[in-house]
Amino acid sequence: MYRLAAAVLASASLAAFAAAESELSVVIENHKFAPERIEVPAGKKVKLTIDNRDATPEEFESNEMRIEKVIPGKSKGVVWLGPLKAGEYKFFGEYHEKTAQGVVVAK
Repeated sequence: MYRLAAAVLASASLAAFAAAESELSVVIENHKFAPERIEVPAGKKVKLTIDNRDATPEEFESNEMRIEKVIPGKSKGVVWLGPLKAGEYKFFGEYHEKTAQGVVVAK
């Protein structure tokens, strides 16, 4: 009985760890993404929450990942990344492209 309970707890812990791994967040502040480099597991779908702390809207855009999502000022939005092949995928904020840039690295 004890072994079964331990196995169930271990499975639940691994599932919680895997779920935590598949959710990441990025902040937009002063027209910049932080962090600018986001690492994700290759071959897995990842939920990315974008927290725009600026008063103005910004777009999370990536031609390589085929993503376009406008995040209004002082709000949050969600995009799904992947599953991606191993490599680097650039993203940017279309409204402030000179400063709002980053890269997703799938490993």
